Amino acid sequence: MNVSQYFTEAVTVLGANRVRSLLTISGLIIGVTAVIAIQVLGAGMAGAVAGILGGLSDRAFIVFPNQQQADFTRAAIRSSDLQRMKTEVPNVVDAFSAAGQRLLASFGHTHPHLMLAGGADERFATSTPIRYGRKINADDIAAARSVCVISDKGYTKLAITGDPTGRSMRFGDHRYTVIGVLGTDKTGILPLDFNPDVTIPYTTYQRDFQRGHPILFVRVLMNDASQVERTEADTLAWLRHIKGGRVEYQTRDRKTFTKGVDGIFAGITVVVGMIGAVSLLVAGIGILNIMLVSVAERTREIGLRKAIGATRLQVLLQFFIEALVLSGFGCLVGLLFGVAIGGLVNQFAIVNISGVVAPIPWVRSILIATVFATIVTLAFGTYPAWRAATLDPIEALRHE
Repeated sequence: MNVSQYFTEAVTVLGANRVRSLLTISGLIIGVTAVIAIQVLGAGMAGAVAGILGGLSDRAFIVFPNQQQADFTRAAIRSSDLQRMKTEVPNVVDAFSAAGQRLLASFGHTHPHLMLAGGADERFATSTPIRYGRKINADDIAAARSVCVISDKGYTKLAITGDPTGRSMRFGDHRYTVIGVLGTDKTGILPLDFNPDVTIPYTTYQRDFQRGHPILFVRVLMNDASQVERTEADTLAWLRHIKGGRVEYQTRDRKTFTKGVDGIFAGITVVVGMIGAVSLLVAGIGILNIMLVSVAERTREIGLRKAIGATRLQVLLQFFIEALVLSGFGCLVGLLFGVAIGGLVNQFAIVNISGVVAPIPWVRSILIATVFATIVTLAFGTYPAWRAATLDPIEALRHE
């Protein structure tokens, strides 16, 4: 018999006992489904996070006093500190308040409460595309112009139709001319991003809202994005030096957010991996049991095959391929279920929330299913096949 005949016979034998075969591989299907589904969802979440954080500049980070320290007021950052930071900390191009505040806005006949914040020029601003007009530039910063850029969220809250550039809006006693409206690359029902509703030049924000007040959150802009970790360390050391050394600060950047999300997924992956390992063990024991039962049921058949000239290798190959077909089918079904479940959850939950569509990791999923099938076959299918191959043909023929 050639290999294709062995496979045909294995399918026939297992098909004759369909219910028993399906019950045997149910644990394997569950385990592979869980592992594959979490791989697909992990890829979807990674794409969502990358898309959401895509609006953050790689050339900026946030620094703020640790709120748990004893002397919090001493650690407060002043506008004068920011001026010194620009010149005394290497790689720092600019630094300004990253805080914003929710204020009552007035735009035509619409009066919503909007989040207003100071922003940097377009070299360091969000990578979100522009819909109308332009973003804040260096001239706006230098002259502290009374101009503003509206985000996609702000555009919706203001119920604007068409291009609003050139029109003015008010926050309290301050009037600002709209110079641009940000678009969005999101398609989700909750377009998550880090853009405030309205952004004005940070120099304008400091003049109109920040003057004389301590700064809780500072946005630091860098010349070289590859030196972010070193620049953060230098900034923290410099702040401790000018404040007397007994203060504590923390930093956050795009990489920090990504690491936090990666840590969550790592924990989930470990849990799901344990579930998969238990399911794999249970499924393997089931396959081992069913193959031993199959050998016992077909003892006379094995004896007859050997009596007419079948070798040990041929008998071993026959039962080994049956175990391979059984585990391979279970892993294939688990692969399809896992991709389907993960894909559906990703499509109707993650994509709808983030608006980011990540490709399904087909290669990794197929590789996982293949590895599972190989391990189960080798670990739990070899012994029944060896036992069948070593049966004495005379004793086998006597078996009732």
